[in-house]
Amino acid sequence: MHSDAFTGSLLRTLVASKPGGAFLELGTGCGLGTSWMLDGMDASARLTSVDTDPVVQAIARDVLGPDLRLRLVLEDGGDFLANATDTFDLIYADAWPGKFSDLDRALALVKPGGIYLVDDMLPQPNWPDGHDVKAAALIERLLVLQDFQSTWLEWSTGLIICVRTHCPGA
Repeated sequence: MHSDAFTGSLLRTLVASKPGGAFLELGTGCGLGTSWMLDGMDASARLTSVDTDPVVQAIARDVLGPDLRLRLVLEDGGDFLANATDTFDLIYADAWPGKFSDLDRALALVKPGGIYLVDDMLPQPNWPDGHDVKAAALIERLLVLQDFQSTWLEWSTGLIICVRTHCPGA
């Protein structure tokens, strides 16, 4: 599913709050969320966007590829997270990896004061049978994260914003 205009507007605003920020999008798709993020970023910010589907990411590459602030990565999100060494000011998990799988690794890459954002947490017409249980479990888990302040927004497609208050063990 693509990011709706409400989610996009929020993404644009959140990245604008992090001048010079390093951002990660898990799930480029055709680049709709990516374009919202680029629109809010300043000239020194950087966005890495990861997707496994070469067909849809090619659309994003054709339209957004010339933007030097953007790095498009064609790779499984779980593999990307497993090998990532950078930390990020905002991670937008719009795909299975970093949300329903590899969550701990994604959260570990959020800088202090950084934001972890997920969408599509309200029932969606394309959800397979049983997905509502997985979504409910994720919502419950994110709302009680250690080292994060989290807010559940029953707005747009259902968003959860988590802000890292400090690093584990600090």
